[in-house]
Amino acid sequence: MPPTLASLVHHSALKLTVRAGEDRLDVPVRWAHVSELADPVPYMEGGELLLITALKLDAEDPQAMRKYVKRLVGAGVVGLGFAVGVNYDEIPKALVDAAERERLPLLEVPRRTPFLAISKAVSAAIAADQYRAVTAGFAAQRELTRQALNAGPEGVLSALAAQVDGWAALYDASGAVVATAPEWAGRRAARLTAEVDRLRERPAPASSVVGGPDNEDRVELHSLGTGRRPRAALAVGTASALGTAERYAVHSAIALLTLTTERSRSLHAAEQRVGAAVLRMLLAGQPDHARGVAGDLYGGLLDAPFRMIVADAAGEQLAALTETVESAAARSGEAVLVVPEGERLVVLAADGGAAVAACLEYAAAREAERAVPEQGAAEEDEPVIGLSAPSGPIAAAAAYKQAEQALSVARRRGRILVEHEQLASGSVLPLLADDAVKAFADGLLRALYEHDATGRGDLVASLRAWLSRHGQWDAAAADLGVHRHTLRYRMRRVEEILGRSLDDPDVRMELWLALKATSTD
Repeated sequence: MPPTLASLVHHSALKLTVRAGEDRLDVPVRWAHVSELADPVPYMEGGELLLITALKLDAEDPQAMRKYVKRLVGAGVVGLGFAVGVNYDEIPKALVDAAERERLPLLEVPRRTPFLAISKAVSAAIAADQYRAVTAGFAAQRELTRQALNAGPEGVLSALAAQVDGWAALYDASGAVVATAPEWAGRRAARLTAEVDRLRERPAPASSVVGGPDNEDRVELHSLGTGRRPRAALAVGTASALGTAERYAVHSAIALLTLTTERSRSLHAAEQRVGAAVLRMLLAGQPDHARGVAGDLYGGLLDAPFRMIVADAAGEQLAALTETVESAAARSGEAVLVVPEGERLVVLAADGGAAVAACLEYAAAREAERAVPEQGAAEEDEPVIGLSAPSGPIAAAAAYKQAEQALSVARRRGRILVEHEQLASGSVLPLLADDAVKAFADGLLRALYEHDATGRGDLVASLRAWLSRHGQWDAAAADLGVHRHTLRYRMRRVEEILGRSLDDPDVRMELWLALKATSTD
């Protein structure tokens, strides 16, 4: 504990007497300062015990003393020591009354006690307190290090919570709570995720102080990681501001957790390299070799139904998607294979698992943001994601192709995410909205439209009716309200103009799709 006015009063060698402010003696003293100036306030920092002999003060003037004491209190002076037997035999009543009025502790200093003795006592007490704080800090650092080696991040949190007499929580790169100490702090930590998200938006290292949930405590938030983007965050909740020893403990915990995070990052990079090799084997149709290389790294992921995710995006968006998928898998305890390839991300995740669900939620959130113009990101920054149907290791190459096809469709449609199953269960007609398909359709049918524009027939409508009736002359003619011979003549004209035979099923298919494509304009 730092020195207080009470500890100075109880110092047997100083012989100090309290003349006013008896109820404020527990205030810490930051320093003892001697000043005979009529206005020493410009030289005060706050927390001082001011020592005077009233050499330049009219200490018997009540109005002057009220003004003098009021300014001292406003400057943060915690006590006033008045030496008697120098300029005054006793403390003037005007000064005592002013001190009592402002509740400023007033200490009488006997003539035999030099101000230097008081300054030395304060300095010695401050040095002893700092020594205790440093010693406690080193002890805390040793305990935190021991816990980091023996119990990992959870042990560090437990030791830190004990050191600060509060609670601590660790958040992952996505802002989700990974661990807390004690366990009861889980709810408090979860209610701070919005504050953690704001901290993660700032370059590391970053920190902030916030009021705890429901103003239960004071919380310090610290980002963890050596890169620009924080890899994790630490929250420390206490009932009051941290002391020197507690500050040592927090800084030690930040260093240890950062080392753990960076070590995990290196291991994660190595795991990704193994994952890339496993993925290549799966795509090459070698599931047995892939299982042999993976060992127990991915658990039963390579044997159970899985989904293949292929995503293209810029750096920040790709990193955010990667963190979303990995964090969801880690929280649920499921294995996931993640392989970054430049600006492409390939993910192998359990069908129906948390990673796939997180990917879908991420895409839905991005779509919602884009729907609000002032919040939407620029189109080139948007991720594009393709999701395969459920598959197994033997059909991994087919699943990858499905994901790529879904990604291609998502890009053409301006969507964030498309599932391959949606394509298989839907209609091919929306695909005809592609600009390349429309250009082909316009080129194929242009001659027919130009013929009809001259008023010499209605070949386009006749072709559409004939194809829709599968080449049935009577039915198609009835739809058009013409004789079947007229319709036969028109179809011969279509063949002559296009230079193609309507007996060819491929030609009929192309013409039908071209008509559908032009009808979507």
